[in-house]
Amino acid sequence: MKPESLLRHLDDATPWPQGCGLDVGEAYERALTVRQLRIRRGEQPRGFKVGFTNRTIWERYGVYGPIWGTVWNTTLSFCEGEGEIALAGTCQPRIEPECVFGLKATPPARATLDQLLACVEWMAPGFEIVQSHMKDWKFTAADTVADSGLHARLLAGPRIAVDPLAAGGGAAFDARLAAARITLSRGGERIDEGAGANVLEGPLHALAHFLGALRDCPGAPDLLPGDVVTTGTWTDAWPVHRGEQWRAAFDPPLAPLAVRFV
Repeated sequence: MKPESLLRHLDDATPWPQGCGLDVGEAYERALTVRQLRIRRGEQPRGFKVGFTNRTIWERYGVYGPIWGTVWNTTLSFCEGEGEIALAGTCQPRIEPECVFGLKATPPARATLDQLLACVEWMAPGFEIVQSHMKDWKFTAADTVADSGLHARLLAGPRIAVDPLAAGGGAAFDARLAAARITLSRGGERIDEGAGANVLEGPLHALAHFLGALRDCPGAPDLLPGDVVTTGTWTDAWPVHRGEQWRAAFDPPLAPLAVRFV
């Protein structure tokens, strides 16, 4: 599938007639071309999403390793605890509760967890709204990459400064996040539960994995100060519809986050 066709389906929120027909490496090439097309028309990259870091859902979706895509100024929003997301322009949207990091520096080559943590300014609870242009969410790993990493929207909640929590170093910081749990509810009904450990043993580990994958991808941009990176869902991804209200009750150090869909 050509980049122009991929972008047209994104813009029109229309399903693909079939899979992308590419291997994973080719799919990243197409996704990066779509990224350039979006930049040329005025959209601004704001960071990245990392998907399929949650091993508990690999078999369910048939994707057995992490993938990534770009987050945009047109898809990213912030709130202080309760936000709103418009679902217009999305295709088969689903919700994922995640830990979002905001960078203050570009990490060094082969960064350790300590070095990586030193490059993080803040963290926040987040809802990524993912989407699939393949019918019934049936796809290959290459399809998810070519489909812009399945990214549709990202809502980041209250931002928490990382420095006061970093005294014990990167391993201790990530262990605390890994031990944190979450309850995901819709309209007051519990829908799912999860933990930070679901995402490659912890969100900072997921960020470290992504950093290596990004730098191994030919033609990919590096992480920059100011970038946001959302590190993968702590639960399964759940279908969402207009009029619904969802809430993620994260354990500390993350804060609760709520969203209403319009």
